[in-house]
Amino acid sequence: MEGATPARRGGLVKRRLFDASRYSLQGLRACFRHEEAFRTELGIALVLTPLAFLVARTALDLVLLLGVMVLVLIVELLNSAVESVVDLHGSERHELAGRAKDQGSAAVMLSMALCVLVWGGILWARFAT
Repeated sequence: MEGATPARRGGLVKRRLFDASRYSLQGLRACFRHEEAFRTELGIALVLTPLAFLVARTALDLVLLLGVMVLVLIVELLNSAVESVVDLHGSERHELAGRAKDQGSAAVMLSMALCVLVWGGILWARFAT
């Protein structure tokens, strides 16, 4: 961007942010449309979000409760992306393709376990005392 005026740089930044946001929203819509697991996890997150505000005693509790739910959604998006790329490659079975899908699934499972652990710990602290 040598020689670019500040106004042109600002326009480029705005355009890049607009494009990146548009592509991100397309990705969210595609995952929602094509991935039942994502829709299920999003539904659970929508139910748990208001509960997080009721359960949390501190701002840190709230960030943890909401953050682990968003983490599950992020990992599911990445897992879905891996699965899509593997499926694009072809329909024949390959050990590496299966391993990639299994590892993506394991990442989702671990993020869900972390979510349950954080929610359980905060609920325990909230109601056991």
